[in-house]
Amino acid sequence: MTTTAENQKKAAEPLVRLTDAGKNYGSIIALADVSLEVSGGEVTCVLGDNGAGKSTLIKIIAGLHGPSTGTYEVEGAPVHFSSPRDALDRGIATVYQDLAVVPLMPVWRNFFLGNEKRKGPRMDIAFMKKTCKQELLDMGIDLRDVDQPIGTLSGGERQCVAIARAVHFGAKVLILDEPTAALGVKQAGVVLKYIIQARERGLGVIFITHNPHHAYPVGDRFLLLNRGKSIGYYAKEQVTLDELTGLMAGGSELAQLSNELESAGGAAAEAAQELEVDVTELGISRQPPTPGSS
Repeated sequence: MTTTAENQKKAAEPLVRLTDAGKNYGSIIALADVSLEVSGGEVTCVLGDNGAGKSTLIKIIAGLHGPSTGTYEVEGAPVHFSSPRDALDRGIATVYQDLAVVPLMPVWRNFFLGNEKRKGPRMDIAFMKKTCKQELLDMGIDLRDVDQPIGTLSGGERQCVAIARAVHFGAKVLILDEPTAALGVKQAGVVLKYIIQARERGLGVIFITHNPHHAYPVGDRFLLLNRGKSIGYYAKEQVTLDELTGLMAGGSELAQLSNELESAGGAAAEAAQELEVDVTELGISRQPPTPGSS
């Protein structure tokens, strides 16, 4: 039997922990020495531009690929997933940007797609409709009719249905792959609200994004990636939005570009002065503390 002390120790462990994780594809280093923790009731934001290594990190956590180096632990125990199903069985669910929904199918049908409930030889449609409606209400989503095709919902609403589906089927850790990337301001706000809802229900959320203005309001920790390497890992109290934006913008690269333009003279020098203003406004001159320091 599991003792109380063992249960308490398990509860104290992060739901997911990567330590010095890396991924090589032959001679190509896609990810190197990345560490990350995700605890229940927390949102960990992973930020980076295209090619930063975000997709590789998702594939490792979601069980699609194993890390080439470093360790991967779930609730304190080392794991070696051979497929996303293995990760899902341990409560790690991924909501990808394309959502994997069938636009012409009703909302309830998409909600149970691949996990249909049956009563004898037939699907228990009444149960699935009722359950779908209630789960969406619990997440704060009040749809008029779960019979409507999911393709008639807004992008933000479709994201929220996918989140509610993952929660219903036992997710402890929710990986959200750029859920606000293709959304307008209002719909992005809807998705951010449901990320907070998931956190308040005790889930660990990994929010993948390239937008610090979306990450900062909901995030508890921030991992910044650039070209497959970590350039910062901060708790919220360690970094401001301006500093986070500055790091995302690539402070050293912008400063170098400004110097090169200035040395060219003429109109290029004028452009350099404008760029310098942007550097100052982004807070790049005020670097945040070293990751992990208090």
